[in-house]
Amino acid sequence: MKTKAILVAGGKGSRLYPFTRYTQKTLLPLFNRPVIDYALGTIRRGGIRRITIISNEHIGHIAKHVGQSLEDEQIHYVLEEEPQGVAHALQLARPHNDDCRLMIYFSDNITTVEFDNLVREFKQAKQPPGCLLLAREEANPQAFGVAVLDDDGNIIDVVEKPENPPSNLAIGGIYLFDETFWDKLDAAVAEKGDAFSISDINRAYIAEDKAEFISVGAETWVDCGTPETLLQASIMARDGKLNPRPYRKR
Repeated sequence: MKTKAILVAGGKGSRLYPFTRYTQKTLLPLFNRPVIDYALGTIRRGGIRRITIISNEHIGHIAKHVGQSLEDEQIHYVLEEEPQGVAHALQLARPHNDDCRLMIYFSDNITTVEFDNLVREFKQAKQPPGCLLLAREEANPQAFGVAVLDDDGNIIDVVEKPENPPSNLAIGGIYLFDETFWDKLDAAVAEKGDAFSISDINRAYIAEDKAEFISVGAETWVDCGTPETLLQASIMARDGKLNPRPYRKR
């Protein structure tokens, strides 16, 4: 079964004002390349060749920068005219991504994790493989979905932006979901309405005992949605720790 990617590049980027008054936050620089190059590089090196990019009124700027697809690749650009939440943005991408396995990538998350082996195993699974979550140890996890673990270290819940975090493992930003994703999205939206978050999808997989997570170091995943973390990621890019290239060196 094919594995495709949805790169969510919406939102107003208010934490990065005034720069995001004039451009989308994924076009802001990490040292000498824009943020989106690193996100696309991670997706492409994962072996995914069907990519949908969702963004707001700056979608034309993104399309102008990203340009034509690479060889054997297909990119769809989707306009989100009004910000109506994550569920609405994902539904806009649904026509290009039904009946497949998915990488959902929120574009201001930058990582050194390589997904090629993970995507290959995910794609080749004969039965729906569930979901794979990326987690990192976070000093202040209150701003994220936070993993709840049992005594054996298995994930048993995800709590969204808790005041008293049950662990220091932040979940978010980059996910692999199997072909049951859209059914779970529909059910979660029907139940939660405007209160929906991506953690509701994760909980649905966890309830089926179909969720796994990979815990990575703090420096291998940066949510560069604030001036401080954008600077942190820029330093990592300057130091050669981040890779914007579409292919891995052989």
